Amino acid sequence: MADKPERVRAFDWLRGLAVLVMIQCHAMALLYPALRGPEPYPTLVWIDGLVAPSFILAAGFSLALVQVRAAMSADAAPGARARRFKKTLRRVGEVLAVGALMQWMWFPLLHEPKWLLRIDILPCIGLSLLIALPIFSLLASRPRALQWTALALAALVFGVAPYFENAPPLLAHFVSHKSGSMFPLLPWAGYVYLGAAIGAATARGGVRAAALWMSILGAVGIAIWLLTPQFQAMYPPHEFWITNPANHARRLVQVCGGTLVLLALEHLVRGAWQRTVPVRLIEIFGTSSLAGYFYHESLLYYRIGGVSFHALWGDHSTWARYCALTALLIAMTLVLAWATDKVYRRVDRRLTAPAAP
Repeated sequence: MADKPERVRAFDWLRGLAVLVMIQCHAMALLYPALRGPEPYPTLVWIDGLVAPSFILAAGFSLALVQVRAAMSADAAPGARARRFKKTLRRVGEVLAVGALMQWMWFPLLHEPKWLLRIDILPCIGLSLLIALPIFSLLASRPRALQWTALALAALVFGVAPYFENAPPLLAHFVSHKSGSMFPLLPWAGYVYLGAAIGAATARGGVRAAALWMSILGAVGIAIWLLTPQFQAMYPPHEFWITNPANHARRLVQVCGGTLVLLALEHLVRGAWQRTVPVRLIEIFGTSSLAGYFYHESLLYYRIGGVSFHALWGDHSTWARYCALTALLIAMTLVLAWATDKVYRRVDRRLTAPAAP
């Protein structure tokens, strides 16, 4: 058991870096189309492919970590665990609400409500957490059981995903990319359960347990990655780069490897550098990733008075202009996320304060 519950900054850094890479990824819509082919475009696309797994794994990690710590707390006030559950449920609701707001911004929901069924990254995370929360809450007092249950669910989700590519229309919105959903629950919800296994281990055994479980998952991922031909052959025709477990094993190896580096930096390379401005900026994005996602997408695409980054410079930027505009987009998103975080923390303290006797 961890001696003292504390925030795992490495996962804040993971989310913060993922936000930065995500902004860079989406800003590539500003490039001249002819530049989306030669290097460095393919390399950037490869890096961008790790953003969604990082976000979803970190969400599962945080959910399990919080639930297990609440259950294991020996000096919790009466009703503290129930309040924690309600607070977590509220935050999941916030993710779903922002996801619905963004669907309204991009699609005519009032005339065609079917667009609410389109699962993008925020609805994917929100629904995945909503499904997982009762399971994690019930098993929170038994973290070992939670770990193994989460791993079994992850294996199930990744394992069956290729079979659901041709699901019937209504179900397809939730389980198949062929429906138009960008991040259907199959296979992307699998990362929530992988993150939960790490989160439960961290709550029970601290940083060493987190490093051990990430190493184990990475080793298993490498083994599956090496068996890519076998995994391709064991399924009927499917989109390998979207649903095959071997493809996600490769992503898992890279995400776990990067997170292990961040964990080592946090605990083995302590120093004043951890309090520097660049690290603080990354942490702001890490702790306000929902705001970061909303604001950068809005600035990039949503037209206010006909003006947005894409309206002004979309498909008409060289690499030099793209770099300058991306830096500006990051800066504007950072200021808005920071301000939102300040307001949110005040409101959150009022909403979660114990009622007076």
